[in-house]
Parts: sequence; structure tokens; C-alpha cells
Amino acid sequence: MDGILPLYKEAGMTSHDCVAAIRKIIHQKKVGHSGTLDPAVEGVLPICLGNTTKVVNYLMTKGKTYTGKIILGEASETEDLEGKLIAREPLSKPFEINRIKTAMQALTGDLIQIPPMYSAVKVHGMRLYEYARRGLPVERPERPVHIYRFDFKQTAFDENSGLQTIQFEAEVSKGTYIRTLAVDLGKQLGVPALMAQLTRQSSGGFTISQTIRLNEFAEAVSDGKIESYLFPLDHALSDYPKIEISTETWSRVKNGGFLELPGETEAVVALTYQEHIKALYQRKRDDIFKPLSMFLENEGIRP
Repeated sequence: MDGILPLYKEAGMTSHDCVAAIRKIIHQKKVGHSGTLDPAVEGVLPICLGNTTKVVNYLMTKGKTYTGKIILGEASETEDLEGKLIAREPLSKPFEINRIKTAMQALTGDLIQIPPMYSAVKVHGMRLYEYARRGLPVERPERPVHIYRFDFKQTAFDENSGLQTIQFEAEVSKGTYIRTLAVDLGKQLGVPALMAQLTRQSSGGFTISQTIRLNEFAEAVSDGKIESYLFPLDHALSDYPKIEISTETWSRVKNGGFLELPGETEAVVALTYQEHIKALYQRKRDDIFKPLSMFLENEGIRP
């Protein structure tokens, strides 16, 4: 089975759990996801089946949109509600909305993030959460990210607990940790903070309205109606300009030949043959392009 499945990952499951479940449903090993979601997070998780696993990395480069809640006044070792609390400073009064918006605006644009200790980032061959669980010291790598927008939605203050909740929407680049964004918002305001809830609204060019849940997927496979839920490999490469090639040029492309594309202004182009993208070609010099990624077997969705 070939195609991209926009899955709705439910809270409580890991991204790997979703892949394993789909492999079992379709009896196929060639399945992969395009970006890990923490177990407590729900929302859009594009899954690649069959030959579309070749475009996982291209799906991951697309931006992501999230909605969620941040709690001001508490901090945890995991930067969310899943971990042990490490700080609690009840607020005597809530922050004013304008101050919150100013702090959020300061966290937009190009930023440098330090990934949470409880994350899947690898350092010297071991994931950060493994260091954390073993109590081993490790220097976490800085990583550049881009926050396109970090928008305030609404807030609530609990006088009994002294905690303030902020609802937000954020559009971010690949590699951004929203948990860390929540903690950094607290730093901007001078108080502990953590992420209380998170839903990924879009990823890989898919929105939450296009997703299907695991039980619905299983039913569709059983009923032979899964094709209507799958997207072709070309969807992941929709940002690249397309060039339809002739049968003669197709023969050269199949052999990895360089091509002369006079007048082409883009650095990378998608070559299509018989209405399907067969390769991405990258400029080598002047009008000469060389192979970047090959999808020679791409023939659209194959149930």
C-alpha cells in the first residue's frame, strides 16, 4: 500500500505506537511517521506508507501549527504535566493581557532553543531522556528554530491555586519544542511555567480536518475504502515548481543523467512524467541540473 495518511494521533499513544498499529492493520512493514509527537500530545501525524516513506524528510520540513495551554506558576522536570514538579510560585495576581502578548511577541522570529532533557534528541548516540532517567550529566545542543507566530487566545486565573492559564496558538518551524516555548514564556514574565495541553493542528501540509483516527482507518481498510483517505507522494513535494518531461528526457532521468533546463530560475524543481513526480533535480551550475531525490516508482496511490 502506497500513500500518505494524515492520522489523528490520540493522547496516550507514542508516534511509534501509531506506526506499529498501522503496520498490523495493513500487514506491511514499510510504514513511517513524519515527526514525533509526545505521548500526551494529540493531533496531526502524517504517516507514510510504502514508497511514500521516501518523502518523510520533505514532510518534516513543512511548518507546524499548534494550539494549547500554558500554566504560569509551576515548573516540572519534563516541562509539561507529565513530569515531577520542580518549582511552584503561586501568583498573587494575574498578569495583564498586554504584558503577556508583549512577552509572546518577544518569542517570535529566529530563536535558539535548548531541547528539554526529556526529549528524543540524540547526543553521542544516546537520547536525552535516557541521560535524564539515568541521572547522567550531558550538554544539550542548541538548535535554531523559527517561530512564525505565537498568538494569545485567552487567559484564566485561579485565585485558590495562584496559577494562571494561557491559551495560545503557535506556528513554528521544524524542530521547535512547544514545551520549551512555554518555559521561555515564563522566563520572559519571571515566573515558572509549563505546558499543560497541546494539540497539533497542522503538519506536513495537512490540517486536523483532514485526519482520520486509528479505528476509522482500520474500518476503512476492512471495507476496502482506504484509498479516499490517502494522499499521493506528490503532496509532500507540492512546494516545488513542476516541469513535465518528455519520454526521451524520462529515459535520461531514469539513469540519473544531468539535464539542461534553460530559463529555470528555481534552485530545485520537480520533474513529472505521466502526471506523477519522478524526481527532484537541483541546480549544479548555470542551466545544468543534477538529481537530488529520485521517486522513479511513483505512480500515485496504490491501495
